[in-house]
Amino acid sequence: MAKEIYGNLKGIRNSVIEELKTFYDLRLESGQLVTAELGARMADVTDFINREVSVYISRSGQVLAVAVGDDQSVELPPIEGRRGSSRLSGVRCVHTHPNGNPALSGVDISALKNNRFDAMVAIGVAAPDFTQSTLTFGMITGIDQNEQYTVECYGPATLEQAEGIFFPNLAAMVERILDKQSGSASLAQGTERAILVGMEYGGSNTLWTAEDSLEELKQLADTAGAEVVQKFLQKRPKPDPAFFIGRGKVQELALYVQQENIDLCIFDDELSPAQQRNIEQAMGVRVLDRTALILDIFAQRARTNEGKLQVELAQLQYTLPRIMGKGLSLSRLGGGIGTRGPGETKLEVDRRRIRDRIAYIKDCIGKVKSVRSLHRAGRAKANVPTVSLVGYTNAGKSTLLNTLTNSDIYAQDQLFATLDPTTRQLDLPNKQQAILTDTVGFIQRLPHQLVAAFQSTLEEVVEADVLLHVIDVSHELYKEQAASVYQVLDELGAKDKTIITVYNKIDKLPLDSALPARLAKEENSICISAKAGINLDALLELIAENLQMKSVEESFLIPYSDSAAVSRLHEAGTVLEQEYLAEGTLLKVRLEAEQVSEFEKYIKH
Repeated sequence: MAKEIYGNLKGIRNSVIEELKTFYDLRLESGQLVTAELGARMADVTDFINREVSVYISRSGQVLAVAVGDDQSVELPPIEGRRGSSRLSGVRCVHTHPNGNPALSGVDISALKNNRFDAMVAIGVAAPDFTQSTLTFGMITGIDQNEQYTVECYGPATLEQAEGIFFPNLAAMVERILDKQSGSASLAQGTERAILVGMEYGGSNTLWTAEDSLEELKQLADTAGAEVVQKFLQKRPKPDPAFFIGRGKVQELALYVQQENIDLCIFDDELSPAQQRNIEQAMGVRVLDRTALILDIFAQRARTNEGKLQVELAQLQYTLPRIMGKGLSLSRLGGGIGTRGPGETKLEVDRRRIRDRIAYIKDCIGKVKSVRSLHRAGRAKANVPTVSLVGYTNAGKSTLLNTLTNSDIYAQDQLFATLDPTTRQLDLPNKQQAILTDTVGFIQRLPHQLVAAFQSTLEEVVEADVLLHVIDVSHELYKEQAASVYQVLDELGAKDKTIITVYNKIDKLPLDSALPARLAKEENSICISAKAGINLDALLELIAENLQMKSVEESFLIPYSDSAAVSRLHEAGTVLEQEYLAEGTLLKVRLEAEQVSEFEKYIKH
């Protein structure tokens, strides 16, 4: 192809023109936005002639055209690009600013929109060391209500940092967004194709192998609605502070993402804001960590006003440190996993408004907490015992509640099927009644934002008289799951409460399994099947026994001269029977065992 130099060449030496022609021989590899070599050479020429230099590059990395302008602008050569409102031109423009300022000008933005460039890159020339030049780049990111293209700018970044940006994925994502917004694609949100990334390194959780944790991440991704295309596991002595799994591995994944048309990359660990931003820039697709994925599932599951408030609080607390420079995440425009919950307007506001929103939500949750406290106080006054179901997610807690109380709350074989707490009346064999509460399931490395945000809900666990720890004994990692639950209970200050260990799903075990017999020998434990109805009567008996240890029934004879004691007994417990005799009032009362000593002198023997 002819090595033509476009634009204003008046007064430019032939040696400079020959240097510009050599730009045609450069080829960008691995889908780079720009190379440090090309950027430095363009800056060198710009500093020498004090004029802008522009290079036009195809998505394959081929230099299509080179142009020169005056110190204010550059004449754009005709570039043959693709057509269609949902397609970009397939060409990006890289140009220099002689004044050293890398920020895109109004002319740059207009050229980006009018030519539908894949990107407009501006390099602020830094002399004498041109390798220290910085750049910013802008991309079309959507179509607004007036059917005009919207643009976002990113940077500044050094030339070396820009080399790590895997650009084709970004352009492909923009075109998918434009395709959706222009109406040429189905309005229905398609299934997002995702890859999962885990890392095995020193100091990892010893209870779970990296492979096991990655498999659980797949279940979480399936629950969120993603199609998991591939799982990747990286081994390192420690996480890379900039790219977590290392720059080389990120670039390797970037190629895979482009080849397989991946929409989403999910990491099995919590990423720092800087790591997430760097990986997004290098890979060109949305990046989520384990915490963001769990928060998204919670956002899908929340049904009650309280649940939605608590999810929003957790998401805002997670988002706050990530507001400064959201990198290349175009998720707010395209929607999908990791973008639900607070919504676009709340996630894009500045830090001050987010803090105001957090304060408002905490106030609302505080009011709900007060109502819950009143309900608990009412139950305590009536001396109604409370039992809370706790356990790993998908252990069968909701199914057990449905079976024991003849209810029909939502229960499915999926992670976090239950989010909003459900309370039902439980009838025990000794004619006693209790309140049974189903709570949100726990998971290993439960995000601390969720524990904090769901404090009012989790208080039901802290205040319960007895906890039923439901364990899916058919799961190969049931011991590790149980340990994760105990860790969360410890964080809540509920580990020392009376706990009945309920080994569920024994119907899924092999018929010749000796595990149920061995587990049943453990103190205060029982093996059941909530779905098949196996051993549930024995479970109810065990619950009644544990509640009786916490409350007793006594008969008290109160002389008429001490009628105030009758009122105190009504307040302290539940009066089952009351009879007036010649010597005083005879009451049969159920109350806490530790309260009996207060009325010991009135006990009728």
